Amino acid sequence: MKYIYGPVSSRRLGSSLGINLTPPKVCNFDCIYCQLGKTNELTLERKGYVKAADVLMELKDCLQHNTQEANRLNYITLSGCGEPTLNTGIGEFITEVKKITAVPVAVITNSSLLNQKEVLQALIGADLIVPSLDAVSPEIFQRINRPVPGVQMDEVIAGLVSLRKEFRGKIWLEVMVVRGVNDDLEHIRKLKDIVEKINPDKIAAQRAATSLVSAASLSRTS
Repeated sequence: MKYIYGPVSSRRLGSSLGINLTPPKVCNFDCIYCQLGKTNELTLERKGYVKAADVLMELKDCLQHNTQEANRLNYITLSGCGEPTLNTGIGEFITEVKKITAVPVAVITNSSLLNQKEVLQALIGADLIVPSLDAVSPEIFQRINRPVPGVQMDEVIAGLVSLRKEFRGKIWLEVMVVRGVNDDLEHIRKLKDIVEKINPDKIAAQRAATSLVSAASLSRTS
């Protein structure tokens, strides 16, 4: 399958079927811990990276030909191998997926575009949003997430606060902790204060696997 992957089993989402809304590694972050490796195209450009009709046809076929697995699904997840909110059609995808199946729709995002009203409105129809926040200081933000120029940490935080105000579904915030980068006590305390403002329904903090954070990645941040 070109756009659909899984089902994937995880403690976080149970059994979820994933949908890629961008080509491989098209993102506005180049996180040092990304399990997919270095970002191929670091961009802020929002556009229709994939055609909704093609994705939805593949999803229908997948669900129809794998009925046992489909019946066990906990979520249809918009995420994949890039940042899904870069796709301008994400709102349409959410709406159309809900017409195909009663399985709840989740969106996994790096939170970078939540400060944009059109992005926030596009996500309103989802059942669950899983945003991430790894840093609350500009220096650490640059070190760990390595965003494309134009993405500001303060705007990311503001977008998360706005999400909580506008979104009526569940918000499960994720924090990736990288040893020696964002795990000092002072930063953790500041992060805690910001998380309280965001007020997610759940928060999951996990350590990045050492094997994913290479010495080369860390050296590029210094």
